[in-house]
Amino acid sequence: MTLQDLHCWARDRLESAQLAYGHGTACAADEAAWLVLWSLELPLDTELGDHGQETIGNDRVQAAQALIQRRIDTRKPAAYLTREAWLQGVSFYVDERAIVPRSFIAELIADGSIDPWLGEHTRQILDLCTGNGSLAVLAAMAWPDVQVTGADISRDALEVARINVERHRLQDRIALQLSDGLQECAGPFDLILCNPPYVNASSMQALPAEYLAEPALALAGGTDGMDFVRQLVASAPAHLSAHGVLVLEIGNEREHFERAFPQLEVVWLSTSAGDDQVLLLTRDALAT
Repeated sequence: MTLQDLHCWARDRLESAQLAYGHGTACAADEAAWLVLWSLELPLDTELGDHGQETIGNDRVQAAQALIQRRIDTRKPAAYLTREAWLQGVSFYVDERAIVPRSFIAELIADGSIDPWLGEHTRQILDLCTGNGSLAVLAAMAWPDVQVTGADISRDALEVARINVERHRLQDRIALQLSDGLQECAGPFDLILCNPPYVNASSMQALPAEYLAEPALALAGGTDGMDFVRQLVASAPAHLSAHGVLVLEIGNEREHFERAFPQLEVVWLSTSAGDDQVLLLTRDALAT
């Protein structure tokens, strides 16, 4: 079987299984390419068109087919099967103890969208709800002069985050902290990044199996999705420096956010998913 034939077979199998995507890929064709290339130990950026006619040995074909079948049978995100997720071109370890990293805040770190609010004063950054630590690692990579704290309420998630901090050799610049919200995060911080649990109760009930395979603690935000966000908005000013800012991801919950905080002065930041997924709040705006 050729590489192209194997990819087509995997794509067709995934399409017929009616799976859900969104954990690093957007469709069956992309996910098939990821799983096939990973199982064959080929670079994930391999151009299938350039190598499509290469013949794959039977043992390797069977290994790839078995992985595709596991994806179908378990309904787990592919990242949990490969123990690897990619964010802004950086590889991260992940397993079922932490949510699969996919925050749009990663785009804003990479493209410099947050930089206008930063400066010489920016020395301490907090990645709240750090999960597997991916945003903390990306922040440390993007801003080499800062110290980063990754905080989470889940001990399990912090164990996964530690793997990634050590994997990228950032132990000297990233500290991990067990904390319920900001309670154990002393600060003051010049920048707080937060991709919190924000999925509202109605949406939680409609989630496909792939999302239900993730820790509910990292997803469920209460009736309107704003339970954690309310606590954060109330407590953030005391943990921010004078020129500090909070960058907050709320996904598809803008309507609920604006209903909860009608007077809050918000800066919406543009991402590949639109202009209403991630927002920025200054300390002054939060304090008022």
